[in-house]
Amino acid sequence: MKKYEKVTKADYERWYRENEEYRRRVSQDGCRLSYHLMPETGWLNDPNGLCQFHGIYHIYFQYTPFEPSGQIKLWGHYTTEDFIHYTDCGPVLFPDQDFDAHGVYSGSAFIEDDVIHYFYTGNVKYFDRNDYDYIMTGRGSNTVHCTSRDGVHFSTKELLMTNADYPADISAHVRDPKIIKKDGIYYMALGARDVHDKGMVLLYRSEDLKHWNSYSRITTGESFGYMWECPDLFYLDGRLCLICCPQGVEPDGMDYWDAQQCTVMMLEYDFTPGQCSPDAIKDIRVVDRGFDFYAPQTFLDERGRRILIAWMGNAGTDYTNPTAAAGWQHALTLPRVLHVKNGRLIQQPVEELKNLRKNSSTCSLPCESGCRSGIIYEAELVFSRCETMCAQLRNSVLLSYEAGLLTLDMGSAGSGRKRRYLKLNGLHSLRIFSDTTSLEIFVNGGEETFTTRVYDGVLPEGEIQLTINGICEGTLTLHELNGVSWMQDH
Repeated sequence: MKKYEKVTKADYERWYRENEEYRRRVSQDGCRLSYHLMPETGWLNDPNGLCQFHGIYHIYFQYTPFEPSGQIKLWGHYTTEDFIHYTDCGPVLFPDQDFDAHGVYSGSAFIEDDVIHYFYTGNVKYFDRNDYDYIMTGRGSNTVHCTSRDGVHFSTKELLMTNADYPADISAHVRDPKIIKKDGIYYMALGARDVHDKGMVLLYRSEDLKHWNSYSRITTGESFGYMWECPDLFYLDGRLCLICCPQGVEPDGMDYWDAQQCTVMMLEYDFTPGQCSPDAIKDIRVVDRGFDFYAPQTFLDERGRRILIAWMGNAGTDYTNPTAAAGWQHALTLPRVLHVKNGRLIQQPVEELKNLRKNSSTCSLPCESGCRSGIIYEAELVFSRCETMCAQLRNSVLLSYEAGLLTLDMGSAGSGRKRRYLKLNGLHSLRIFSDTTSLEIFVNGGEETFTTRVYDGVLPEGEIQLTINGICEGTLTLHELNGVSWMQDH
């Protein structure tokens, strides 16, 4: 497929029929994951339009099925009722209009009156002149709306806003709409970059989900990155939270070491007109400490849980994914339930994942002789005392704790990923999910997390020796895990 031509559903269906061999080749790659969502072929990035509707979870995502470098974006679509059994429904939104011809970019879902409303950014790049600037004039960022009554069949797309509808001091970078409703009024959060390279969230206001007016801004006093992507504004345990992805933030101590950041801010803001004062931002914290976590999106499910799913990847990195040579890249994180405790964001895997467990065993810590396990496992460590600890999670991946410093060392398994650090007041618990080529580590009940891809050459059917050394006491419970199951519906 060519990089900047429209793609219709018919184009995709024709390509799909002609590329069975490509799908077969990707499916046989030893790096394919067991219980994480990944693309059938090609490239996956941001989760989009997350929602639960009539008992079914809909997980849409940025998708380039044609090749693994992510050139032209569609919305892929997976569904599940239990986070164990999934259906691949195939792509549902295509860059087939003049206002989204170069990509159906990220967006969200909002459910009301038994209708799912989708909002996304239609990307257009201009090629009719050579003097366009990519930041200020060389692209169109169009806010688009469509609806569905089943999450599968979509209404005609409706263009809501173009660059001309954004404030005059804002660059061409405006994207990733997310809706929140308060006191009967709808507010749309849009990630933005102004003409002075300052990142922010633009708030628009509507009474009918169709007609939107510029209303307010959320930003810091001093510039905190040049662009805030993927804003997600929501109430959680009585607090107003903003998760977003500031680009261009320099490392600061142990914070902000990703190529592009993901942060959570607690806000004191009541949606009154005008600008949200920088004083309203009470705290800025890193959401995940690993190498591969970006563009998270949250939604409220029918049980009232605030669930987060993120892209298990990051743009602009200097490390590599060996899977690209096999024709695919990236995955989504495990779904995580969120809470706020003592002003901090807490992340914990959804309880449904316990249904993947098999062949469980428990031993006392330290566990110097080690526990033999398949590469696909969940480990729960509970410490009654921990002065020092060194856990060998994979053949060359170490997680160590000493003098209040928790260190993830990728050894030779990082494909360019090296080390990450976290300062703790104490280590009380760890919950570690190991898949064929990924690790997700939940620290102290989810107060902190590390998410990373890992490539250590261990075959999925191979065994590893999980060892825990150090001056520590407690228990290690090890669960081998089944994979999730899949059906095709396209």
